[in-house]
Amino acid sequence: MTTTGTSVTLRMPNAVLWLLGIGCGAAGFGLGFLVKPVVEWIVDAVGDAPGPLRLAAALPTVWAVPVLTLVGLLIGAWLASMAQKEALVLTVNSACVGLRQDGADRHIPRDAIGSVFLDGKELVFLDAQTKQIARHKASDLSKTAVRTTFERFGYPWAGMSDPHEREFQRWTDGQPGLDEHANGLLRARARALIDEQAGAAADLADRLQAAGVVLRDRDDAQQYRQIR
Repeated sequence: MTTTGTSVTLRMPNAVLWLLGIGCGAAGFGLGFLVKPVVEWIVDAVGDAPGPLRLAAALPTVWAVPVLTLVGLLIGAWLASMAQKEALVLTVNSACVGLRQDGADRHIPRDAIGSVFLDGKELVFLDAQTKQIARHKASDLSKTAVRTTFERFGYPWAGMSDPHEREFQRWTDGQPGLDEHANGLLRARARALIDEQAGAAADLADRLQAAGVVLRDRDDAQQYRQIR
């Protein structure tokens, strides 16, 4: 957490990133001593071993240990970089909220926010008509720090659960109560999620909200509520 006189920034703790790097390096160090017996066991069990492991096992231990330690550190650095990119960076001041995640930045003016809350592992912003402004994965941030930061700047904090929880329903194709246009968009979004087309899924969620339907994803299913 970074605090100035006028803003607070919350992000994944640096200790987590260091642990990823050091942990992978330590794993590589240990594997350097064990790679030969591990490869022999794999060959005995299944008849073959992956090429990189066989190559490492062919090295003398005096070389295998530093080489695999270095490989582990490089893998750890890559994992830390990816984790840092995917983690939410939240900046709050009296005028707006800044959100950075997956290489994208967004700012939400304070007067556009009707409520803000945590819904499971996600940070959610709604407007005064309960339309969803933003929903971001925030599992890397302290829930207490998130709450106290918004309360400090006087934002309409709505708690640690969705105040509209009871309005959400699990969508099934042909859902009663939804017109064919909404069902068609939900059907297309379900296919986009299966095909891992995140951009298309986000665009379809925006189109659904324009049609008065708010979405969230839970347990590999789409849940929706209608804006009253």
